[in-house]
Amino acid sequence: MFEFQQYLGFIVAMTVITMAFWLLIFLVGFASYWAVGGARELLKEKKANRQQLEDNQI
Repeated sequence: MFEFQQYLGFIVAMTVITMAFWLLIFLVGFASYWAVGGARELLKEKKANRQQLEDNQI
């Protein structure tokens, strides 16, 4: 059987691995949200600039 120190080491290792997994999931979600939001804002700015140029030409 395991001794208490081995059991404690296993619990600590699983805790660290679990925290790393959830941090990875959070960062993937946040990075994709940031990239999509940035692209959306860039497209809005381009559309507004294009609309402004068309309004100035008329």
